[in-house]
Amino acid sequence: MNQLAVELNAILSGTTAGRLLADLGKRMYFPKGILTQSAEAGEKAHRFNATIGMAYENGEPMMLDALREALPSLSPEEAVAYAPTGGVMALRKEWKAALVRKNPSLAGKSYSLPVVVPGLTAAVSYICDLFLDPGDEVVVPDMHWPNYRLIVEERKSAVGVTFPIFSAGGYNVAGLEAALRGTKGSKAICILNFPNNPTGYSLTLEEADAIVAALVALAEEGRDLLVIADDAYFGLQYREGLLEESIFARLADAHERILAVKADGPTKEDYVWGFRTGFVTFAGKGLSEAGQDALVKKTLGIIRSSVSSSSGLAQQLLLKALLYPGYEDQKARYRKILEGRYRAMNTYLASHPLPACIEALPFNSGYFMSFLCKGISAEALRIELLDGSEIGTISMQDKYLRVAFSSLEEEHIPEFLDTVMAAAKKIAKRA
Repeated sequence: MNQLAVELNAILSGTTAGRLLADLGKRMYFPKGILTQSAEAGEKAHRFNATIGMAYENGEPMMLDALREALPSLSPEEAVAYAPTGGVMALRKEWKAALVRKNPSLAGKSYSLPVVVPGLTAAVSYICDLFLDPGDEVVVPDMHWPNYRLIVEERKSAVGVTFPIFSAGGYNVAGLEAALRGTKGSKAICILNFPNNPTGYSLTLEEADAIVAALVALAEEGRDLLVIADDAYFGLQYREGLLEESIFARLADAHERILAVKADGPTKEDYVWGFRTGFVTFAGKGLSEAGQDALVKKTLGIIRSSVSSSSGLAQQLLLKALLYPGYEDQKARYRKILEGRYRAMNTYLASHPLPACIEALPFNSGYFMSFLCKGISAEALRIELLDGSEIGTISMQDKYLRVAFSSLEEEHIPEFLDTVMAAAKKIAKRA
């Protein structure tokens, strides 16, 4: 094992994070090679700097005129230069400061400097690289983002363990706890995704309290817990009484045996889907700053050994957006539009009797809602809508139909739902 990995492991020795590390996580480190030497040269090589593989002219990175014209507000350094492996430092610091503004419960708590990764998929995947060994079990609800299965089961050869997401019209906290208790070994791992994809469900405040209490109870019994908070749709709650913060904020200092890892980014929060920029942040009660930094360095090793670094251009543009006057007002305007679409969905569903073969599942946030298909095939319904009415939806497990109301204009929602109901009745008659 590389000496740098040994040193990082020594820092984490005796901690929950150290015990949770997978074999790959234990072996990972950030090399003191070209990038480290280039960083040192950036600080001291004021005469000539012949370290990094970029081409310069008159002290600036070379930049085609075609790009200069398309990006007039960016300097060549901002537009075309490599970003550091962990991300543009100013952006990382700004995102960390924003976390406590968006999650007031984080005030006074210790959490790492976020690491920039190429999107939320990479965030979840890299976290799994650090902590999952073949055969490890990861608890997710039965209705989850399908990419979890690809990452957990196919890439990492781990095991996905599911439980029914809903019970008595709300989140199945007891099911989550039972699934975690049923996993083998000394560690327990789960992914909590709110607002949930594909259901569009966020926790009530009471449900959030119950989840934290259940996780703390497990930790009290001696289990080491890794809790991944997938906050891809953060901040898009449309009802009162919901948890608007990330569950990460409540778990950051909940118990010494709980390591909380936040996967988030601007993709949905800031309406920049194609930027492919995400963040990974670590927190745990008793996890020192040195321990946080060790986890960050291991994450840098994961990044360096895969994509090397995330898009510098996307990071610079995001940083400018975060610092732009009126940025929050612009976000609030789009959020209001999404809330209007959510309310239009609710108004229709509350005022129209649904056919017996279809049931709207609880939803209160995010981009999506889902129908449970009863006695009919969700895939058959999807095909009927696509071929018969030129309407696109997503079928899942052949019993759920996911609808992205985020992409529907508010005035079109009644027509859309009328067509879905008519198609469901048609499929039911053929069944």
